[in-house]
Amino acid sequence: MSPDPDFAVFAAERGDALLRYGYVLSGNSHDAADLTQEALARLHRAWPRVRRRDNPEAYVRVTMARLHISVWRWRRRENLTWDPPDTPWEDDRPADREQGLWRALAVLPRRQRAVLVLRYYEDLTDAEIARLLGISPGTVRSHASHALARLRAVIGDTETDRSLR
Repeated sequence: MSPDPDFAVFAAERGDALLRYGYVLSGNSHDAADLTQEALARLHRAWPRVRRRDNPEAYVRVTMARLHISVWRWRRRENLTWDPPDTPWEDDRPADREQGLWRALAVLPRRQRAVLVLRYYEDLTDAEIARLLGISPGTVRSHASHALARLRAVIGDTETDRSLR
């Protein structure tokens, strides 16, 4: 396959934004890089067809969301253990408000995090999210409600801890 300069320009211009989107979906930079790389590889294979349409970025974002969903569906089939890890995970990045939000999002189960990302970052409706995730609109609302309640509890606890110092 010959290199297409239009694809290279698209990947160079939108790569960072797609990487950030992958981070919002997955919650860590390594999975975000994998999602972005795989989605761009799939876009490259479909580029002659996709570039004729208005928005190749939408194609990549939907591909990334679907890849992320397939990963957590695959992991759901794994034999997981309920034993906690030996040592807690410590974030070595600066402890600012935004990083606290990312840590709080990392606490959420994958589906709940995906629902919040698709609702508030991608601005999709409940019906669109349900169709994309393969669940009912009621389940989307339920996941969003539970996720927001959990975030409020986690962020509220963090704010309370900070005020006591």
